[in-house]
Amino acid sequence: MTATGLTVAHGRRVVLALVALVAGAIAMGASPVFVRWADVGPYASAFWRTALALPFLWAWARYESRGTARAPLALDRPILLAGLFFAGDLFFWHLAILATTVANATFLATTAPIWVALGAWLVLAETIGTRILAGLALCILGGFALMGESYGFAPARLMGDVYGLATAVFFGAYILAIRAGRGRHGAAQLVFLSTLITTACLFVVAFALEPHLLPRSLAGAAALLALALISQVAGQGLLAIALGTLPATFSSLVIFLEAVAAAAFGWVLLGEALGLAQALGGLLILLGIFVARPHAGDRAVEAGP
Repeated sequence: MTATGLTVAHGRRVVLALVALVAGAIAMGASPVFVRWADVGPYASAFWRTALALPFLWAWARYESRGTARAPLALDRPILLAGLFFAGDLFFWHLAILATTVANATFLATTAPIWVALGAWLVLAETIGTRILAGLALCILGGFALMGESYGFAPARLMGDVYGLATAVFFGAYILAIRAGRGRHGAAQLVFLSTLITTACLFVVAFALEPHLLPRSLAGAAALLALALISQVAGQGLLAIALGTLPATFSSLVIFLEAVAAAAFGWVLLGEALGLAQALGGLLILLGIFVARPHAGDRAVEAGP
């Protein structure tokens, strides 16, 4: 293939990866709605989110490996770390929701790109340029504005705020582990095996902390299934696909759209009002992603198949 053909093919792959990333962020943004509709506790809903996704992820992994010489499913360090980090992300996210305001928990969780940028620079040797830093600053400002006047510090909620910050660290580490794992694994294999580990961890947590694990109504069970299919299979699956092409730091900025989508879903489906500050926050996030976007001259390192 000629150099021009390679450039066109690379550009097409970057565009497709970006579309997958945006769609994945929107799918993950629907999770608060399904958690609200579920009739189990927060740790039980986190467990069912991953447990119910496993059969579908297994089928996807089998389909992905058809007609290829890919090695059989096997655990390695990136998969193990991704599973543990995502379990930590969900665990501390639910602790934060219980121990501080939703606004504080959400804003602190959206600082994940800071940790991704630091880890991508130190661990993955990704270059963090001025465009990425400018986009990060705009997205952080947008995340703060998206919370509106509901964000606030109080000493009594300090531990909950720490949990929210821990959520960001774990999710940032999860993105880095998935990015590293895409160098050896297909997206489906990586998400299936890491979700298997996450499910085992969350089962222990839910069994220890929840009074009951099973949903008490058909509507509650349907909400948990939707959470698994949309937020876990589609959301995490599309994120893993995108991280096979796009740099980790830029990808983490696009994940800010999850907060925008969550606010939009809350407005449409739950009747939660949106004000001018929230609209400004969404625009700042979009501007930040636009500023940090890969340019035609950039060569994103394609990490995996």
